[in-house]
Amino acid sequence: MSQIDRRQFGDGVAAFAMLFASGASAAPSSSSDNARAPHKMSDMPAHWRGTEKVAFLIYPGFTALDMVGPQYMFANLMGATIQIVGKSRDPIRSDTGIVCTPSVNFEDAASNLDILCVPGGSTGTLAAMRDEETLAYIRAAGHSARYVTSVCTGSMLLGSAGLLDGYRATSHWVTKPLLPVFGATPAEGRFVRDRNRITAEGVTAGLDFALALVAELRDRKYAEGVQLLAQYAPAPPFNAGEPGTAPEAVTTMIDNMFAGLKEDMRAAAAAAYARSKGL
Repeated sequence: MSQIDRRQFGDGVAAFAMLFASGASAAPSSSSDNARAPHKMSDMPAHWRGTEKVAFLIYPGFTALDMVGPQYMFANLMGATIQIVGKSRDPIRSDTGIVCTPSVNFEDAASNLDILCVPGGSTGTLAAMRDEETLAYIRAAGHSARYVTSVCTGSMLLGSAGLLDGYRATSHWVTKPLLPVFGATPAEGRFVRDRNRITAEGVTAGLDFALALVAELRDRKYAEGVQLLAQYAPAPPFNAGEPGTAPEAVTTMIDNMFAGLKEDMRAAAAAAYARSKGL
């Protein structure tokens, strides 16, 4: 990326933003070229470029798509700067073996964020719920962030940090019943917004909440452009994405697989919430 591009669009540039960046320095050589020239930034609405600061927390065992899906959407916000935040800058392995390297550690991460996004996971999330350093970062970043968001069981971490007390929220369907432990009220919806808290259901729901937030931060046309660029038009081969539509035997099978983890999370949630109330 050129230095001009970096000045214009910050660190969070992805394909949609770069499309318009290519037109910023492209001057047509003749009138016949004008019709074929890329859009110039001067042709774009001024509000299509912002200065948002976005941070994604990652930790050992997080679910990569919980982070990568929303990150793609927010990386297409022209002008946004995105940080991937970890306890250290050492590479972190996701629950499926994908390795991501944080761009900053807790100490160096940006403050006064526009968006804090916390992904979920299973045993990795449970470990993070018990890690005071991780919860302290979430708590501090969340108290000053414009939007405090999570995907899947990431809401278990928001709750453990004391950030869902008195809020409507959601989570992965397996852990959604645990939300009252944090003083939260479980609510229906692919994603749930209560004031500046936005919590999404399991994994793929992160794409939906993030795209909706792109529309709020820019406008519908901009968000539809990002959606089209991603060719995000889900048409799964099975209708088993929710407990209400999946075969009962499949729902029971998955629920039973996580029975032990759910009880461990319940205990960790109660302990973390009690500590957060004392802070």
